[in-house]
Amino acid sequence: MSTTEPLLSAGSNDGEAWKKQKQKSSGEGRRRVSIDEALSAHAGEFGRWQLRHFVLVSAAWALEALHTMVIIFADREPATSCAGAGAVCGDPCAGAGAAGWEWAGGAAASTVAEWGLVCGERYKVGLAQAVFFAGCMIGAGVFGHLSDSFLGRKGSLQVVCVLNAAFGLLTALAPTYWAYAALRLLTGFSTGSVGVLAFVLATEPVGPARRGAAGMSAFYFFSGGIAALAGVAALLPRSWRLLYAATSLPSLVFAVAVVPFVSESPRWYLVRRRPDDALRVVRAIAAANGRAVPEDLTLKLDDEDEDDDGGAAAAAAAAASTSSGSIVDVFRSPTTRVRLVLSVLINLLASVVYYGLSLNVVNLKTNLYVTVVVNSLAEMPAYLLTALLLDRFGRKPLAIGTMLLSGVFCTAGSLIPGAGTMRLARMACGVVGIFGMAATYNLLFIYTAELFPTVVRNAALGCTAQAAQMGAIVAPLVVVLGERLPFAVFGASGIVGGLLVFYLPETMNKPLYDTMAGLEEGEKSVIK
Repeated sequence: MSTTEPLLSAGSNDGEAWKKQKQKSSGEGRRRVSIDEALSAHAGEFGRWQLRHFVLVSAAWALEALHTMVIIFADREPATSCAGAGAVCGDPCAGAGAAGWEWAGGAAASTVAEWGLVCGERYKVGLAQAVFFAGCMIGAGVFGHLSDSFLGRKGSLQVVCVLNAAFGLLTALAPTYWAYAALRLLTGFSTGSVGVLAFVLATEPVGPARRGAAGMSAFYFFSGGIAALAGVAALLPRSWRLLYAATSLPSLVFAVAVVPFVSESPRWYLVRRRPDDALRVVRAIAAANGRAVPEDLTLKLDDEDEDDDGGAAAAAAAAASTSSGSIVDVFRSPTTRVRLVLSVLINLLASVVYYGLSLNVVNLKTNLYVTVVVNSLAEMPAYLLTALLLDRFGRKPLAIGTMLLSGVFCTAGSLIPGAGTMRLARMACGVVGIFGMAATYNLLFIYTAELFPTVVRNAALGCTAQAAQMGAIVAPLVVVLGERLPFAVFGASGIVGGLLVFYLPETMNKPLYDTMAGLEEGEKSVIK
């Protein structure tokens, strides 16, 4: 008898152990599930781990608000006063100090006062805002790609926060207007992707049933950041340079004290062919949520078969195509190509309306600090309403409804004459318009993220963010067209955008696909 025969005996414990070891090393006998399935069945969709992770990461939205909206206070036009008299008077076009005139609060109160950006130089205020959003448009595409490839969601977020802090602090030292404008361009380059990166990193570890509501909650941080900015600006009303320093330092603190203590997305690990790291994160989620992941469970991409002997062959064959995606990959697929074109147009139109209506706030003859706080708080009910209805009616019907609501009321505002008490009626139309578009603008983040697979999600979001930034550049040009015509443009934009949403698919309770092949297979099964 061979000396190895007892090891192969069916009744031998040693033989059974050897078989189990062989199965473990080859991947046999292990259950392979997607991340969504692992979260729903084992780790928990939104427990203690996801709550902590979500709050820490979403705080980056407040940083984006600080860098974006600081221009409201830094570039404001202060009042003028008679030297020694203290009464507000005169025309600043003659220059600060000419014929006894001076800026209330001193020349350091704002960039307008320091560099005389009035009358013939007034265009430079709008130019600085335009170049900032142009930087956002470029940066959203660059960092959207980097976060999908080797840098990752977490690494990209840390890089942009460090750059934000550096460029913001340098802006506080700008010696001339043109240096200031150049630094605003660079700040926009790093700021434009902060929200997208934070949104994706915060929501990818959330289960499908909770992802929509969690995603909508992220935008409270942006509104909160605007309110906080008003408070900081009120404490530093006489120095735009100190204001830039004060709004830039939080980004550095976030990059050093927060980002190192949050996890990279398990979905990014999986598409980068690091399944052990992805499973490690899922197990950490389960442990923090008081649950457990079975020992025989492994993770798979959605284009791999469950019985594919560990998926080794598929992983090797697809590694190059799935480990990093780009916008080129989005256009190669007819499914994602149509989705991207529609998403770009819808986001651009929504941005024109949202930023266009928001800019009207600065024309109100009220306390600027109070107005900004009230404006930021007014958007919050839209987030709450959308979060409550998102998983009941779906992304598509809600996006259509909120865009059409905004478009119809803006159109009505364009038909109202601007005399006397009718101005209040037009203002009311504008309030409803911005309420509807605030809901749409933020809903689009969730909707767009769910339309594209993990491998190209940030690249696609970066592209739609670029379109939104383009809309932000166009919005000020629409505002200067008069009193009624801007409302007509906003109304048409809202209605056309709402109609375009009809051509997008519903994503509620659908899988969050990891790969292009997985998405294509999923669409084929729906058609069948």
